[in-house]
Amino acid sequence: MIPMTQQAAPAVSAPPASGPKKETDGRTSERPMWLRLLARPEVGVFLGAVAVFVFFLIAAPPVREAGSMATILYQSSTIGLMALPVALLMIGGEFDLSAGVAVLTSALTASMVSYQLTMNVWVGVIVALIVSLAIGAFNGWLLVKTGLPSFLITLGTFLILQGVNLAVTKLVTGNVATNDISDMDGFEGAKSVFASTFTIGGVGVKITVFYWLVFAAIATWLLLRTKFGNWTFAVGGNKFSARAVGVPVTFTKIALFMGVGFGAWFVGMHQLFSFNTVQSGEGVGQELIYIAAAVIGGCLLTGGYGSAIGPVFGAFMFGMVQQGIVYAGWNPDWFMAFLGVMLLGATLVNLWVRNAATRR
Repeated sequence: MIPMTQQAAPAVSAPPASGPKKETDGRTSERPMWLRLLARPEVGVFLGAVAVFVFFLIAAPPVREAGSMATILYQSSTIGLMALPVALLMIGGEFDLSAGVAVLTSALTASMVSYQLTMNVWVGVIVALIVSLAIGAFNGWLLVKTGLPSFLITLGTFLILQGVNLAVTKLVTGNVATNDISDMDGFEGAKSVFASTFTIGGVGVKITVFYWLVFAAIATWLLLRTKFGNWTFAVGGNKFSARAVGVPVTFTKIALFMGVGFGAWFVGMHQLFSFNTVQSGEGVGQELIYIAAAVIGGCLLTGGYGSAIGPVFGAFMFGMVQQGIVYAGWNPDWFMAFLGVMLLGATLVNLWVRNAATRR
């Protein structure tokens, strides 16, 4: 009997019920559009600014007038012009407590150089620019040379400038305020540059509003489209890692402090040519306003995160609240309370936004 061998039929694999699953481990998956929008540092403050604007539109009817809005924008611009360089410095991992009194130092310098030396006011303007940039460079140089926290260095500069502003003004002018320079050569030309008013639709708009928006556009381009912007984020995130990959940390830090000096000079010139004279005891406390506007705008005190657009909305919220309280007929003493609430609220919102944006 011839044995028969059995042949096994070839196995036929059943086709899968569905196509292969796509790997989504958080690194290769694309996040939804709304999460990518939330990851932007200015989104939270934009929503807050809209809420504050709508609130005062309802609570303070004068806000609806074009003239009132021009005043609000002007108030916002005087804060925003300084909040922009302060924000860039914070993204770079540092902050400047001397920013408020540095504005006054610039104005005092220009005024006293022009009046006491009987020179064209543009000479005072140029000297003030040199002094302001030198203060910023000194802060940055001392920071990188000593390794001390910017809090301590700029606190020292704040106290020095506060004392010098008052003492030198009294010594030179015999008063706590500078002399009126409105009748000096070059005054009208300088005023047209730093403190003029344009009429749009029958409403006077201060030139600082236009400067504020232009500087915000320049700062945004600087952060997002240049090597210096990359360096700023890098040194703010981790300066040691940044130095290891070739980022010029010393140059970047000093340049950021000098940027604050430039902002102080510009705002100081606006104050001088708006009021013709300067009180030497002013400016104290303004540095906290600038820092708070940057923080509300999404910048972190720890550095490495933020934008130039966020502080624009942050400054607008400040101007809106400051003038909105007046237009609503409330006690203006409540402004600082509103400021504290806005600061804490914005910090919590920014924290929630970042957590939601990075959650898988």
